[in-house]
Amino acid sequence: MAEETGAEKGSEDWKNFLRKHWTLAALFVVAAFLAAAGAIYVFLWFVGDAQSTGLVPSTLGFWTMGTLTAFALHAIFWELLFIGIPVAIAVIAGWLWWRRLSREEKRAYTLSGKGSRTAGGGGGISILFSIAFGIKVYTDGNWDVPFAAWTLDYVINSIITILIWSVIIFGIPIAIAVILWLSREMKKKQ
Repeated sequence: MAEETGAEKGSEDWKNFLRKHWTLAALFVVAAFLAAAGAIYVFLWFVGDAQSTGLVPSTLGFWTMGTLTAFALHAIFWELLFIGIPVAIAVIAGWLWWRRLSREEKRAYTLSGKGSRTAGGGGGISILFSIAFGIKVYTDGNWDVPFAAWTLDYVINSIITILIWSVIIFGIPIAIAVILWLSREMKKKQ
């Protein structure tokens, strides 16, 4: 008789979990669908409202860094208020339900097997770059200048300046750390 692998056993355990708690699983799927649809609806509502109240111009060429920042912060606020808080409450309710399960049942449903070794990094660089670009635009006095008035030379020169800042801010400390590490390694070998 063939021995059952960990992945097959884990899959069977979760099938049993879904059979036993099918109403909660169905409720979770419906809640996830409603949260996604609600997030889209809130964003579309906010976009229309932002234009009609004058928070942002309806023509993208007239947007500035100030209007872009205000738009993003307001959108995040409304999404958190209408979608984030209810989702957080639902997650807390789910966690409290999970805590009420017996230890034996929870042990049967724990994730088993090896996880993925890939990392989903890289998102931090774009956020840092965006913040640095905003600082550059602000220090240049172009915060309230429409994007349509910017020249390609200005954007390219700003990108090059940001890259130079990055090399200075991150490159020099990294170079010093590498030099110190190499000198320590060389002393160990002597």
